[in-house]
Amino acid sequence: MNMPIILRETIIRFGTISNLFYVLFQHCFKKGQYKIKVYFYYNMKHIVPLLLMLTLTVFSVNVTKAQSLENDNLEETQMPSLKVIIDSVVNRNAMLKFRNQNIGVKESTLASERIYWTRNFGIQAESKYGNLNNFSTNSDATGSTTVLTNTSQFNYTVGLYLKFPVFDVINRKHQVGLAKIELDAARSMAQAQEDEIRQTVIKMYQDLLLKQKILKIKSKTLGDGRVNMQMVEKEFRNGTVPVAEYVRITSIAANVEVDYEFAKSEFITVKKLLEDMAGFTFYQ
Repeated sequence: MNMPIILRETIIRFGTISNLFYVLFQHCFKKGQYKIKVYFYYNMKHIVPLLLMLTLTVFSVNVTKAQSLENDNLEETQMPSLKVIIDSVVNRNAMLKFRNQNIGVKESTLASERIYWTRNFGIQAESKYGNLNNFSTNSDATGSTTVLTNTSQFNYTVGLYLKFPVFDVINRKHQVGLAKIELDAARSMAQAQEDEIRQTVIKMYQDLLLKQKILKIKSKTLGDGRVNMQMVEKEFRNGTVPVAEYVRITSIAANVEVDYEFAKSEFITVKKLLEDMAGFTFYQ
């Protein structure tokens, strides 16, 4: 049958429905206007199934493309904003928490250095309580006298002391200044850590978007390659495509699938790393 061959060759060479119908009607008019009805009648059992198949194919392609675009837009809208991810990573980063805790330590050290001089002032109090036993004896010519007394006593002392160590007086300014410098250094380290986190998240976020786009391109290429491979396999079974061409196209299709798997692996890796840093899943 000539009509199926024309339809098949038109799809393969041109790939569009408009060219298909153009060749179809061009082929019909070559038969002559007076033979068009007879030709269509004669080939109706071949034309109608093919047109129905093409109509369903076009419809399914459009629906699949629309669904693919909707899924792509859905994934992009479900992707959290860069600010949300940065804030989450900053709040969860353990090293940044350590830096902030170190700031608290330095603040306490500075406060301690500022009141260190008060250790040279103080109040001292002492108290004693106990029993006092007194034994005495007196001897003379007439005889001896022994006296035993037992008394309870409570003694206490209260005093105020003030010291002026020369080293502390001279070195106090340097001690307070050193504590201030250490506090400023701790704050600078914390800010540097936060800036590094932000820069890392920005790079990873943009890398994730890039790998997502590359994965979509690779996915589309893989789908086209599989369709092309199916057509080539049919042509090869029919004896139209030589072995060398079939092997070449098979190798190309395999390379396309490998590229897709690499792109998929890289996308998943970056996504999982960023999710682990942020502490939540971006989208399923």
